[in-house]
Amino acid sequence: MSVLNSQKLIPLQFYRSSPAPCPYLPGRIERKLFARLSGPDATEVNSRLSQAGFRRSHDIIYKPACPGCVGCVPVRVPSDQFALSDSLQRTARRSQGLIDSAVLTQPTREQFDLFRAYEQARHTDSDMAGMTYDDYCAMLLEGQSETLLLELRAPTQELVGVMLADKLSDGLSAVYSFFACAPHWQRHSLGSVLILRLLEQAKQLGLPYVYLGYWVAHSRKMAYKARFKPLEALGPSGWASFTPPQSGD
Repeated sequence: MSVLNSQKLIPLQFYRSSPAPCPYLPGRIERKLFARLSGPDATEVNSRLSQAGFRRSHDIIYKPACPGCVGCVPVRVPSDQFALSDSLQRTARRSQGLIDSAVLTQPTREQFDLFRAYEQARHTDSDMAGMTYDDYCAMLLEGQSETLLLELRAPTQELVGVMLADKLSDGLSAVYSFFACAPHWQRHSLGSVLILRLLEQAKQLGLPYVYLGYWVAHSRKMAYKARFKPLEALGPSGWASFTPPQSGD
């Protein structure tokens, strides 16, 4: 694979997952190409493969390899070109009272309590809903990547959102986010607020991109990514400007 053409890096062994139902498009079958991240090269390998459209989960780096489907489009936002749409301006105004706490590199019990409440409220049928605190710690620490935890707090200091992100050589990669799901928090669009804060963090670090994973046409789960503009997508000729056919605004 060209992104790993370096004598400094230990070659990876790639595998293909067994067929499984697609979590985004009903009636489709999902398969993944994946490898394990480990050893002293893990951070650099994660950067190079993320730039080539892969994603990290625990110590696995993967990309879709689905039969007859190329619906998962890797997308990223140029942090220095990002501009708030009208809807994101409203979201930003509603979030003005929320506080960014220090960026952490270690998981906490407080985060896990919010994570567990989020999974039980939003993803009760997911394997992640049954994760223990040790499992949560592994989600951050496995893979030996340079990982950050951005916390979002209410004025009362209540933890209301967390963004787990990997620091790459050219940006920040949004790995997973979770947030308060109580009815009075729903109007704040906390998931979008966390991405806005991640874009701010990328600017502060002088990193040009925020990687948002995959955008999938006709998937409501992925529609929110179209709110963040300008958007770039990875295609056969590399990264280029991308306007999704359906807007999340």
